[in-house]
Amino acid sequence: MDLTKLTIREAHEGLKNKKFTSRELTQAFLDRIKEKDREVAAYLSITEELALEQANKADKIIANSKDFPMLLGIPCAIKDNILVKYQKCTAGSRILENYIAPYNATVINKLVENGAVIIGKTNLDEFAMGVSTENSVFFTTKNPHDLERVPGGSSGGSAASVAADEAMYALGTDTGGSIRLPASFCGVVGLNPTYGAVSRYGAIAMASSLDQIGPIAKTVEDAKIIFEAISGKDPLDSTSADYIFKESSVDLKGLRIGVPKEYLAEGLDPEVEKIVKNAIVKAKEKGAEIIDISLPTTEYAIACYYIIVPSEVSSNLARYDGIKYGLSESSENLLDVYLKTRGRGFGTEVKRRILIGTYSLSSGYYDAYYKKAQEARELIKEDFKKAFEKVDVIFSPVSPIPAFKIGEKANDPLSMYLMDIYTCPVKLAGVPAISLPAGKIGNLPVGLQIIGNHFEENKILSVAAQMENMLK
Repeated sequence: MDLTKLTIREAHEGLKNKKFTSRELTQAFLDRIKEKDREVAAYLSITEELALEQANKADKIIANSKDFPMLLGIPCAIKDNILVKYQKCTAGSRILENYIAPYNATVINKLVENGAVIIGKTNLDEFAMGVSTENSVFFTTKNPHDLERVPGGSSGGSAASVAADEAMYALGTDTGGSIRLPASFCGVVGLNPTYGAVSRYGAIAMASSLDQIGPIAKTVEDAKIIFEAISGKDPLDSTSADYIFKESSVDLKGLRIGVPKEYLAEGLDPEVEKIVKNAIVKAKEKGAEIIDISLPTTEYAIACYYIIVPSEVSSNLARYDGIKYGLSESSENLLDVYLKTRGRGFGTEVKRRILIGTYSLSSGYYDAYYKKAQEARELIKEDFKKAFEKVDVIFSPVSPIPAFKIGEKANDPLSMYLMDIYTCPVKLAGVPAISLPAGKIGNLPVGLQIIGNHFEENKILSVAAQMENMLK
């Protein structure tokens, strides 16, 4: 039996029935990483000592217990912008290359309480800024389905680790599409929760009004198990909601599915469109009502997103000044410490966004750019609010194209930004969405995005589970 191929439920049953131990399961993944990760490059660091210690602890609990949490003894990977105590947390940046986390993020505490085994920290675009994982200052992660192509970003390492069977599941963060896009490119399931459903405490901030932690998994059921474990109110995060996830079943028969005309328009790869339309047809065959809807402010979403995000980036990244923590370049005066540290410590995309954001927030331009973008954001929220008065869920592509070749778009940041066209409106509205595998173009996976109303993860997870069975 290849233990690395199991789902969370299958592994849980195996542990429960004493078919294998957590240590054996963990060792299987560590061996798989040693064998495979030289090609895929999903991990920035392997936490082998921590993993085996957690696995041994899980085995003691299993030996003395008939009933235990689903995640007990199950190996997982963590995106390297989420803090794990006493482990490196680089955010894919030179400025934090040697930073050791002094505490656990709330989601890590929740996983540890459930008996999770953390086997490593995964690669990402620097400070989660990117759609390809090419912006990591360390190396580019490869797509396990085609090593010449990107895995998506910014949670590319997390998605690739799950797709390559180097982790049973992983945590990522989603600010504009950073869980759903790599999930689509790598052929796995990625859930972007409602803003506030999961605590952000201990996640290195990029754009605080949009950042959200979520699961990347092999199946919809696995994503649901992880989400249930990490969601909920956290007194350490004032933006977290008093929310308890309750599983429920939604019948496809009579379900109103909205299809936005703006999402099946010019710029969408015809093969991607065919796969998404096939999923819509299958839902219709099961009795779902397909309703054409309009999200008219979609055309402003990218421009709006790339004003708000850089503005919050320029504010959040001001803390990396060479004084408090991280890289520090010595100099004779304080200003030069700042300039040299940030000049050497930040990569090109991070510098680009800091400059755009600082300009957008500067005197004389604040009203023209940042304030206008926030007004547009309200219109985008209103679009979704009106849509959910007519429909229960929305079906759409995740990305306009499948995974592109490494280096293909490296010198065209605008082309990179347009990869978020179907994912960033969801973030601006603060609603949940899931990406699940819907088909392939050759050997390249294509994801279907299912969008729900605020705190309706139960609905999109139920619909996604049914679609998953039909699209296999």
